[in-house]
Formats: sequence, structure tokens, C-alpha cells
Amino acid sequence: MKILSRMLALLLFAQVVLAQEVNDGNELLNRPADRTYDIILESGYLKVGVYENFPPYSYQVDGEPRGIDIELGRRIAEEMGVEFKVHWIIPDENLGDDLRNNVWKGHYLAKQRLADVMLRVPYDKTYAYMQDSTGEYINEQVVLFGPYQQETWQIAYNPEKLDSVETVAVFQYNPIGVEIDTLPDFYLTSAFGGRMRDKVRHYHKVAEAFEALRKGEVSAVMAMRSEIDHELAKPENEGFKAASNGFPGIGKQVWDVGMAIKHTHRQLGYALEAIVDRLVKTGEMNELMAAQNLRYSVPGYYRAFLDEQAIARAEGGVEFGSSTTK
Repeated sequence: MKILSRMLALLLFAQVVLAQEVNDGNELLNRPADRTYDIILESGYLKVGVYENFPPYSYQVDGEPRGIDIELGRRIAEEMGVEFKVHWIIPDENLGDDLRNNVWKGHYLAKQRLADVMLRVPYDKTYAYMQDSTGEYINEQVVLFGPYQQETWQIAYNPEKLDSVETVAVFQYNPIGVEIDTLPDFYLTSAFGGRMRDKVRHYHKVAEAFEALRKGEVSAVMAMRSEIDHELAKPENEGFKAASNGFPGIGKQVWDVGMAIKHTHRQLGYALEAIVDRLVKTGEMNELMAAQNLRYSVPGYYRAFLDEQAIARAEGGVEFGSSTTK
């Protein structure tokens, strides 16, 4: 009986060690810690997964984490009464790999290194319920929830090179910069029968495309709106303007951005969802974005049931796509 008691004690101790992640990612064969809602509260911290080197969403300045997703993570942790900890995510081949490596299973080289929640995840029901050839749900190990922002595509241009950008057709004759292997890259090189392909210039980062814009190597840059806003807020880019054109033929013009957790941690998901829901509806999410010089749009999820007044309040009394306060 004493031997059994000691074995049970050792087993319980081992479970506590795993839950607290004492050896966070250092042992290759560690199983991922089951950090449930109660364990997170007891541990005193929340690990928020954000993409590495991805301004204006999550990045570092002199070793300090910055960005809108960093600020949202801080606010969520504050609401929970725990410390905020960053879990940096290095993008893999696709979103499914990122979810597997950082939310529910862990990378094979660091299986214990998981985030409690991952931000900047497209909130898309089609993707969430995607099935493989056998009918099994591909993403059954994760829950996508809590949309907190609506993102869209945007073009910034040099008014000394272009009078305006009413349509992307102008880039049949004027060079435009894009981040390589992104949707703007694929779109501009294939739309309209590929007539813009020869005018597309590729860069590793949006910031590099803006550097080319300053040098006059391109007349415009296409990226996500928040990326464009982030660059336009810099003093060196103050002469450039945001265009108001649409993107005919693009796969998705706007999309919601939300969170992801492991499917067994739904209690945590309910708590996080309630916090984000309040931040969106009260306009605090808009305030977080405005503090980063970013425009905010309420997710389409909320537009299905909020009236115009509630949407205006959530967007801080700012008209959609405008930076002028009413």
C-alpha cells in the first residue's frame, strides 16, 4: 500500500510539473501541458500566441513586444487577473501547421511549448469545418472563436506619381510593390489576364516595399490595411496616401480576425470570448487600434446583429474607412 501511495504521489507531482511547464520546451519528448482555465488562473499567467516579426500586429522594438495583438493580449490577461506572457509563433507552411504546432499538439522539437490562446487567426466557418476526403474534420482539435477585428486589403500610393487610384487597372502601366508570396502578390500577377504582372515588384516585407516607394522605384504598395496604416503613420511616409479603390476578382475583400484554443479548453474560450465581446462593443478595441494609429472596423460577425448605433459606438464614432471623427 505504501508503494502504491508513493507511485500515486509521484504521478500527481509529475502532472503538476507538466501543467506548470517548468521545463517549457526544453525536453523533446515532453507531452503538451494541459493548461485548463483553472490551471491558468492558478499559474498566474496567460501565454498568448502571436506571430513573430509581423508589424503592426506583433513585433519587437529593442527587445520589447509591441503591436495591436500584444496590446490586446495584455488587456485580456489584465481582465483575467493574470500576467501576460508572449508566445512567439514562427509561421509554418500554412495556418493548419501553425495551429497544430502552437495550440493543440506542439512542434516535434518542442512539444510542450504551446500557447494558451493564439491571436490573428482568420475567423472563417468554412475553414473551421473543412473536411478531408474521408469526411473527418481537419481542424477538429481547435476551436476558432472571438472575432475582434475586420481586416481588408489596401493600397497606398505616391500622389506625385499617380493622381489617384480609382482602379487597380492603373498598374498595367505603373509599378506596384507587394510582399512576396502574399495574396496581393498572387492577385496582381494574375488578375485581368496577367496584364499587371510585369509591373509587380516583390519585397520580403511591407516596410521594404515602402522604402522602394520612397525611392521612387514603385508608385504604390498593396498590403493589409493595418500594415498600410502602420507605414503611413511614419513621418518619412507622410506624403503618401491611402487609395479608396476596390479589388474586383480578389478571393476575399474583407475577413474577420479572431482567436484559437485547443478544443478541450472551452471554459477558457468562454472566458476569453466574453472579454473580447465587451472590448468590441464598448469601443475599447477601437481605442486600442487608434493608439497604434490604425483604423478599426467591427467584425462582420457583429454586423449581423448589432444596429447602426451600436456599430458606430464600437468604431468610436468613426465612419467606416475614414479617420475623421464625427
